[in-house]
Amino acid sequence: MIVLDTDILARFYVDDPGDPESAKQRPIAYEIFTTNPNLFVPLTVFLELEWVLRAFYRFDAAQVIQVMKHLLGLPNVNVEEVDRIAAALELLEQGLDFADALHLAGNRHCEALYTFDDRRFARRARRLELRTRIVVPGSESSSMAP
Repeated sequence: MIVLDTDILARFYVDDPGDPESAKQRPIAYEIFTTNPNLFVPLTVFLELEWVLRAFYRFDAAQVIQVMKHLLGLPNVNVEEVDRIAAALELLEQGLDFADALHLAGNRHCEALYTFDDRRFARRARRLELRTRIVVPGSESSSMAP
């Protein structure tokens, strides 16, 4: 089995005519995907891929979802925590940030996720009526009690 890093995935999915390295590396990435029967993509690479597609290549959520669903569907690609990623993609479709969605999808067995960072995350999660509550300790709108 061969594990793939984010840059291989980015080259496979993104045609970047402004980058001379892309012209050389994209055919190699394509060859890796089409000639290897057993590839592996770790969860951390999915997280980084989403960031690269969104922040660097300016993909919107629908484009990110399309890439990731395609990757999940490739028969020669094994994905770490595939169910967690699929659940996170559903939450991304509903408006959550992908990293936040991964946090929630990996902690569905918990009653609450506490964060100081992201009141927007908490508002969106409340709107989606998720099982795991998002709590911002110290804010007037949240209670620390489960």
